Amino acid sequence: MTDNEHEIEQPDDRVPRRVIGTPGPGTSMLGEVETKTEARPPQDDTTPGVILQDEQKARSAEKIVALCFTITFLAAVAFIISYVVFQVGSPEATGLSNLALGSTLTLAVLGLAVGIVIWVRRIMPKYALVQERHEMASAAADRAVVADTFVQGANESGFVKRKLLRRTLLLAAAPLGLIPLVLLRDLDNSKMTGANFNKLLRHTVWGEKNKEGKPLRLVVEGTGQPIRAADFNSPGGILSIVPEGYEHDLNVLAKATLILIKFRPEELKAGVNKNWTHEGIVAYSKICTHVGCPAALYEQTTHHILCPCHQSTFDAADGAKVIFGPAARPLPQLPISVDDQGYLVAQGDFAVPVGPSFWERGDAEAEARAKGGQA
Repeated sequence: MTDNEHEIEQPDDRVPRRVIGTPGPGTSMLGEVETKTEARPPQDDTTPGVILQDEQKARSAEKIVALCFTITFLAAVAFIISYVVFQVGSPEATGLSNLALGSTLTLAVLGLAVGIVIWVRRIMPKYALVQERHEMASAAADRAVVADTFVQGANESGFVKRKLLRRTLLLAAAPLGLIPLVLLRDLDNSKMTGANFNKLLRHTVWGEKNKEGKPLRLVVEGTGQPIRAADFNSPGGILSIVPEGYEHDLNVLAKATLILIKFRPEELKAGVNKNWTHEGIVAYSKICTHVGCPAALYEQTTHHILCPCHQSTFDAADGAKVIFGPAARPLPQLPISVDDQGYLVAQGDFAVPVGPSFWERGDAEAEARAKGGQA
């Protein structure tokens, strides 16, 4: 055995090492093997139509682009973490989640966009391209034919000769041109601000009185029959309810429709405001707090209210709290009682806005009323 056999073969330092993110030896960025024949000469300042970027400025731009891409990476990771950490379940938690997700996603997309723009404008070479075009105008003979055809058509139509047709056509076209200006009036939201806006979206007719100045009665949807508490005494029963006097007002019913459920006293949990119930009868908004679909499917054994649109599920025995689905908050509970004749009536309006959660954003008054109602 010779001394050479004990020697360990050392790697050749002359072989270039491959860096992660770069193609291997003999391979292009497109995955094709490069041949050594007919190699494309590098571009320089003498190449016609090509303007190379200053190398020193390009290196500075490269660092800025790398910083932008790093910010995109960190923001994308923060978005994923925010999605896991910030769970919804209340208006405050949903707002915090939207803020975190929106901010991180915006920063990620913005960083990527800024990096690509700087890459293209300050690193890649610029090209001066010239495209030669032929004469755009048609031949004189062709223009003459078109002019003669137009004049002939105008004369045959009678537009010039028949004044009555011409004038009535202009008369008919005038208001048609004004229609878009009239439609722009719909963009005026001056009537949808302040108190009017709050009354329209944040309140329902349940807070109003009837013609006699008494609270509105709860009537069965479809029949308009008022309900006596003594007649609605079967536990597990459910009715779809509308306000008396507004049975056919679709704008009112879009916010004021209720579901009425009868419970045994021992079935009610802490989430239900018992001061707003009467002998185990609870009234909830029928408008789902996700996107406003009618949540009217009821499972008697579990006391679950199901919205058929996106499967949001609410626990009716526990203040209609969300137990499944995309809804962000419970169905609002309506305070009810009975009048002197034993009919169910509304004590007042909902403590919080009904329907999708975005209606109550920034409404400090609604939040204060909600806290007061749970006291």
